Amino acid sequence: MTDTNGLLAGKAVMITGASSGIGEAAARLFAAEGASVLLMARREDVLGRIVREIRDAGGRAAFSTGDVADAGDVQRAVDATREHFGALDAAFNNAGFAGADLSPLHQLDQDVFDRTMDVNVRGTWNCLRSQIPVMLDAGKGAIVNTSSTAAMVATGAPVPYVAAKHAVLGMTRAAAAEYAAHGIRINTLVVGTTRTEMIEHAVEAHPELEQLFVARQMQKRMADPAEIAQAALWLCSDRASFSTGTALAVDGGLTSN
Repeated sequence: MTDTNGLLAGKAVMITGASSGIGEAAARLFAAEGASVLLMARREDVLGRIVREIRDAGGRAAFSTGDVADAGDVQRAVDATREHFGALDAAFNNAGFAGADLSPLHQLDQDVFDRTMDVNVRGTWNCLRSQIPVMLDAGKGAIVNTSSTAAMVATGAPVPYVAAKHAVLGMTRAAAAEYAAHGIRINTLVVGTTRTEMIEHAVEAHPELEQLFVARQMQKRMADPAEIAQAALWLCSDRASFSTGTALAVDGGLTSN
């Protein structure tokens, strides 16, 4: 059931990459904490199921299908948030892509680079460009972008992914500085290895990665998506009112080594 006294009570929030993993966990958590949530992803059937389950639990939810790499799709999702809920108070730009091809840089197909940049970098750019004008009109807002430990260190992930997540961190910091005086807070999550659908696919293709992922963590486990969603919840809430331009590590201690 929706918590009318929750951390996001009365707020309208757009969440991308919402059909699985961290995005789905955030959608359920944010709704339980009182938010009206607009879910964006490419899989209409999955989004529809999640929205129905949130509504059945007493929450407010809607969805807009699309690819964050397409600026028109993103704008439609922003418009849908306002149409359904009358505002856009916060956004969790969580959609990401990491290909399963672990070939060295000189052997990677150009398509891998292009898709990695399209989703992670252009996707974040598209979201910021569509969300910020709405928040400027309101004089306030909170945006959280999902980055990765790959934004801080060379994790062994493919070079395009490491480069893309560095770019997300850079965009976050620059945009935070540009819009802080307008009441808009923009932060990023530095996410450690999380047991998401994307990671499961990578492990299926390369079983040796399971042990590698776990060995790097101080806690010797991967994160649950709900643990990352809790950090995004705080950054989207008024409890984080003096936090902007920050890179909040939710990585099991990996970047502290």
